Amino acid sequence: MQGRVLIIAGSDSGGGAGIQADIKAVTALGAFAMTAVTALTAQNTLGVHGVVGVDPAFIRQQIAVVLDDLGADAIKTGMLHSVPVIEAVCEEVAARARGVPLVADPVMVAKGGHPLLAPDAVGTLKARLLPLATVITPNLPEAEVLAGRPIRDVAGMRAAAADLRALGVPAVLLKGGHLDGDTVTDLLVTAGGVEEFVSPRIATRHTHGTGCTLASAIATGLAQGLGLRDAVARARAYVLAAIAAAPGYGAGHGPLDHGVTVDPGRF
Repeated sequence: MQGRVLIIAGSDSGGGAGIQADIKAVTALGAFAMTAVTALTAQNTLGVHGVVGVDPAFIRQQIAVVLDDLGADAIKTGMLHSVPVIEAVCEEVAARARGVPLVADPVMVAKGGHPLLAPDAVGTLKARLLPLATVITPNLPEAEVLAGRPIRDVAGMRAAAADLRALGVPAVLLKGGHLDGDTVTDLLVTAGGVEEFVSPRIATRHTHGTGCTLASAIATGLAQGLGLRDAVARARAYVLAAIAAAPGYGAGHGPLDHGVTVDPGRF
């Protein structure tokens, strides 16, 4: 098992997203997953039915004891729901994991529409977390909030990604799944330019946890020594395969099949 990934995120009792999806993805791709749980959710494929936040001091302790003993080759952040939580996470990461690649998934709203980030925390997320990140992985609604502009097409994605990089983020993977069309275009924007990743849209409602899974898969690639571009390409291939193999559980947005394998030659 190669690579240590520390996941700082919320728990999904339904197992399709959050910490549960993160652990499955990291394990499936051959790395070792560790966690700092930021919140508990009562959740299933129909939505989020309740949220209990974890004391920021205890979140700090989880991060500290893991990093001080096991260490990490990459870190992934997901649901950081309030200003005190964001500040606690950023301070611990800055103090104990400088130089460790950080994949930040700026989780704001659950698939079913339940808010997962306090409105007053957006500014803190932008000011504190984004500058620490190696790459951020917003979907279009999240990017619209962070960049302060509507996104209607791929040209709008390019403009918004440039705005996000201007906030101090070295790289942005902007996910285009919310646009209409038979294909899905994601943009990887770095100082070196823009690369488009285009794939056929899979017609399914079983997409719960795709954002969590993708970000953790990218973090796993970085932990294993892949460059950012290759980590993104492998992660996308893994998520597409997991969507295609989704078991169909639940009456709403069902989970992926995190146990799929990805042919290294496919990305």
